[in-house]
Amino acid sequence: MIIGVPRESYPGERRVALVPLVLATLAKAGLQAVVEAGAGVAAGYPDSEYAEKGAKILSTREEVFAQADIITQVLCYGANDRTGAADLPLLRRQQTMVGFLRPFGAQHVLQEIAATGVTSFSVELVPRTTRAQSMDALSSMATLSGYKAVVLAAETLPRIFPMLTTAAGTITPARVLIIGVGVSGLQAIATARRLGAVASAYDVRPAAKEQVLSLGARFVELPIEAKDAEDARGYATAQGEDFYRKQRELLGDAVAANEVVITAAVVPGKKAPVLVTKEMVARMAPGSVIVDLASERGGNCELTRCGEIIVEHGVTLIGLHNLASSVPFHASQMYARNLTAFLLGLVKDGKVQFNPEDEIHRETLLTRGGEIVNPRVREFLQLPALSAARQGG
Repeated sequence: MIIGVPRESYPGERRVALVPLVLATLAKAGLQAVVEAGAGVAAGYPDSEYAEKGAKILSTREEVFAQADIITQVLCYGANDRTGAADLPLLRRQQTMVGFLRPFGAQHVLQEIAATGVTSFSVELVPRTTRAQSMDALSSMATLSGYKAVVLAAETLPRIFPMLTTAAGTITPARVLIIGVGVSGLQAIATARRLGAVASAYDVRPAAKEQVLSLGARFVELPIEAKDAEDARGYATAQGEDFYRKQRELLGDAVAANEVVITAAVVPGKKAPVLVTKEMVARMAPGSVIVDLASERGGNCELTRCGEIIVEHGVTLIGLHNLASSVPFHASQMYARNLTAFLLGLVKDGKVQFNPEDEIHRETLLTRGGEIVNPRVREFLQLPALSAARQGG
């Protein structure tokens, strides 16, 4: 069975879906790799390293799609809304595609993918279970985004992060507030602490407090309680506007007291809640920095502009997204390991063997047989439920 690795086509994307390190493991499972020439160069993986591990280097994207039984990408069409549509004519029935697909995005995009007949698996839908942990690409990329957010903030802030005692006097440490303590938020706390900052964090989920304290940060407690703050998958749930209004009022002092604010509060399938208003930004000290990791979903800060770095009220607002791509060597390595773990559970005896009884297979399957078949996605899109037979193809 042939597994294909086309070069990522999204502008500025530097990651690659598979790295040479995992090819031997895939080969043992009967998967031979074909790689588009130059696919890994931007991530630090030249063609020669793929060839040394047994991959066949193909000169064109069309050749990769034509020869591959399984297509692996970082940003498939869906997640790649800029250039991804060009791959649609290259997909075919009986082919499998695995990658980021933005399953809770635009319905017409998902229907276009389904219409090709390809069987697609969305890595965003990997369940949060112990068995699936090694396949959790969202968490892998979020870890790197949290790290990079702090590095960007430290580079931008006109202060240093650690406390220093010098002949010229003592320099006080920078104060960093993280709002939203998921995987990226926790990594941001750890990175800020390693750089010597005083870190504090806030999250609507009560369970987050113990995690924050375990990393040596202070947990910001507000006299407001979210209703059903966490879903069964461990993600924060959307709250009503009255809750967010009260939350903003109470967070104002905490935001003003910090030189760096990193926001990472997202709700799957929904616009990011606005937690930092323009009035709150105006209260921050000149030179302060906000890094909005939710910028692609509308932003947690009212003033954020997706993809841009701007200055408002003397505060630098960083709305860059896809931060994992800015550290492509390790981002690709982590993603490739996630995909490898997933593929080893999907391919048996040299064939893709979808098992509807397997929770991981069932939860990640997005399109099959010309239809969007994932029950959660169909419910989100308000499509009628399919019979069990049609879901399984």
